[in-house]
Amino acid sequence: MALLLIAAAPTPPPAPPPTPGKGSVTGLPLPRFAALRSDDVNLRAGPGTRYPISWVYKRRGLPVEIEREFDVWRLIRDADGTEGWVHEATLTGRRSLLVIGGERVLREAPADNAAIVARAGPGVVGRISHCAADAPWCEVEIKGYHGFLPRAAFWGSFPGEAVN
Repeated sequence: MALLLIAAAPTPPPAPPPTPGKGSVTGLPLPRFAALRSDDVNLRAGPGTRYPISWVYKRRGLPVEIEREFDVWRLIRDADGTEGWVHEATLTGRRSLLVIGGERVLREAPADNAAIVARAGPGVVGRISHCAADAPWCEVEIKGYHGFLPRAAFWGSFPGEAVN
């Protein structure tokens, strides 16, 4: 009679208790936004290469929210709420956005009646150039078009957050 042993996925090591609002490794604010550095980023079930890959992102510039830090690993959440661990080298601090909802209008100035620069559908990724604290509009770039987009039209910044 042969004995078959099946190894369960390893349990993630306990992370040190985080300082409220600050990363235990970088000291940077948590949560915070970052973007995927390349078109091929592995999302893992735990903080290490021995953990299985749960998902592979194929979208450079996609904004993600960093929720925790453990050594060189970051626990992230995407706009759909999917969470997992990625290596710090796969992230960049450059701020990006993901258009949400329906079709959105990029305007020449931060006003509903300003001239239309471009239209962007849901799921389009762009870059945040500047958001003043508590401003309802942000200056953005989407596929080479520069203009203003209401903060409520995209995912990638916290309400009232200043982005420079």
